[in-house]
Amino acid sequence: MSKIIKPYKDSEATKKTQVADMFNNISKNYDGLNRIMTFGIDIKWRKKVVAIIKASQPKNILDIATGTGDLAIMESQEIPSANIIGLDISSGMLEVGKKKIKDLSLDRNIEMVLGDSENIPYEDNFFDAITVSYGVRNFEDLNKGLQEINRVLKPGGTFVVLETSIPTKFPFKQGYQLHSKILLPLIGKLFSKDQTAYSYLSESANSFPYGEKFNAILRENGFKNIVDTPVTLGVSTIYTAMK
Repeated sequence: MSKIIKPYKDSEATKKTQVADMFNNISKNYDGLNRIMTFGIDIKWRKKVVAIIKASQPKNILDIATGTGDLAIMESQEIPSANIIGLDISSGMLEVGKKKIKDLSLDRNIEMVLGDSENIPYEDNFFDAITVSYGVRNFEDLNKGLQEINRVLKPGGTFVVLETSIPTKFPFKQGYQLHSKILLPLIGKLFSKDQTAYSYLSESANSFPYGEKFNAILRENGFKNIVDTPVTLGVSTIYTAMK
């Protein structure tokens, strides 16, 4: 990205610190608002991500920026033999996720870990598959984060990213802009105690390098066999890559 976008423009704190604080602030109502703002379609997108990694029956999976664990839970339900690590820098989001996982009796399969995507606390070539849903745009240093992911992924391992993108065709492009720039911040202000969080999520989504631009960044950081698959008219994209 050409510039670093932070949640709190009047703060001197690093983006990493601000992102952690922001998600701590909105963790309690994040799941509910997320379902409202995506009309629940994000569940279908995550299922597509799980189907991609399930094909290779991975034993060790890392879900980065796991948040409240939605994707990690789906992975465990679809691949019950896998050991799954959910990594996130927000303790608030992890606590919500831990309760969900315990309620589903999946705590033997999923471990929620407080950690940084740019300094992953695992050895080289450790994971068979790594996933990130709506998290890479929150990395403070995108290249460093991708290099760390490449380091801990086994050779031949699968890396899947689900991230926002912008539709290119009329009227979907205009509808997306209306939703992301007006409705998303408005809903956030009405229902979240953090007035700026959803404005940041909108701004970061609109500035993220999607499609071939992100493919090129993946290649530059050691990934190959990259395929980008737009979903729901291009409002998000699933990127699949290998080490």
